[in-house]
Amino acid sequence: MERIQKVLAGVGLASRREIESWIAAGRVAVNGKPAELGQKIGAGDRVQVDGRFIRTAVKPQPTRVLLYKKRVGELVTRDDPEGRRTVFRKLPKLESGRWIAVGRLDINTSGLLLFTNDGELARRLMHPSYEIQREYAVRVLGEIDEGTLKRLRQGVELDDGPARFERIIAAQRPADEEDEESANRWFQVTVKQGRNRVVRRLWESQNCQVSRLIRIGYGPISLGRGIKSAGYREATPDELKALRAAVKF
Repeated sequence: MERIQKVLAGVGLASRREIESWIAAGRVAVNGKPAELGQKIGAGDRVQVDGRFIRTAVKPQPTRVLLYKKRVGELVTRDDPEGRRTVFRKLPKLESGRWIAVGRLDINTSGLLLFTNDGELARRLMHPSYEIQREYAVRVLGEIDEGTLKRLRQGVELDDGPARFERIIAAQRPADEEDEESANRWFQVTVKQGRNRVVRRLWESQNCQVSRLIRIGYGPISLGRGIKSAGYREATPDELKALRAAVKF
C-alpha cells in the first residue's frame, strides 16, 4: 500500500504537490469515492482523475530527461486550437506516464527545453527555492552603455517586482545565426527567475529591443551542438546526475 499522491507521481502524471491540489479540489476518486489526502491504495483499487481511469499497477519507469532544441514558432503546449506546431508532437512515446516540460519558452524564443517523465524532478527544477539558473544568448538593438549594463546587473523594478541579470557579458554571434542590422549586439545573460518574459522585459526596461532570444543553458545542462532544430536527445547519465544534484533529488 502506498499513498495515492506517491503512486500517481510515480506513473508520471504530475508532482506530488500538484496531485495533492487535485485531491483537495475533488478531481481524484478511488473506487468511485473522492480521494483523501494521504489515502493509501493498492493494486486492486480503481483510481480516476477527472473521470479518467489511471493505470496504477504498472512498474515505475526510470527517470528520463530529454534535451529538446525548440525552434521559433513552436508552442510549449500539448494541444493548440489553431493547429500550430507544438513541442510535444515529435517526442518518443512512454510506456506509462507523460512527458512534462520543465518551464516554458514563448513562441518567439528558441533553444534548450528540458522534458522529463518524473513529476517531482520537474517541480524542483522549476521551483524558485532551488534558484536554477537559465542562460540565454540574446540579440539586442538599442543604446547600450556601461550604465545600462550596471542597472541590469543591480536590478530594475518590473511590473511584477524587482528583477536582474545574475550575469551579463558581451558575446559573439552564434555560428548558425545571421545579423541583418549592424546595430545589433549579442550578449549572454543569466537569470534565476522563471518569470514570464523576464529577459525581454529587463531589456525593454532600458528602452532596448530584443530581436532574437535563445536559451543555451538550464542549470548544469548546456544546449551545445549536435541537436537539430525541433530535435532532441536523451540526457547522459552524468547530465541526469548533475540535474538531480542541483535540486537535491
